[in-house]
Amino acid sequence: MTDLNELYQEMILEHNKSPRNFRAITDATKKAEGYNPLCGDRLMIYLKLENSRIADISFQGSGCAISKASASMMTTMVKGKTKAEAEALFEDFRKMLGRGAGSDYDTKSLGKLAVFSGVCEFPARVKCATLAWHTLYSGLGNEAKIISTEEGR
Repeated sequence: MTDLNELYQEMILEHNKSPRNFRAITDATKKAEGYNPLCGDRLMIYLKLENSRIADISFQGSGCAISKASASMMTTMVKGKTKAEAEALFEDFRKMLGRGAGSDYDTKSLGKLAVFSGVCEFPARVKCATLAWHTLYSGLGNEAKIISTEEGR
């Protein structure tokens, strides 16, 4: 097993066992719901935006270890970022999982999220890893629908 694979497994297990920002924000300025009907992952993203900056972010829901770990790591990475910075990070994460290592994305900006790069080898798991991100993207916009992994984007 490569070092990246070992790190991936450790981080997934750690963030699944003790997810960061797993709570509701009662005074959230935006909320978005995401659902993966193939495996049953369902989550709610809570955002508190102040002057286009993510002052606070959290999530609640249930899902597989990859889905929960991705949501946990996402919340820690985007907290404090501007809407534009969070959207750029979403694009890099999506590109990494869509094309795999060596694709045209900013590996530096992804930081610890790079441990998810191997997920692209398992197409069904890509949806688990990106559910929280698509839901965040929706929440940053003005979409009022439930985000589903089975809809085209």
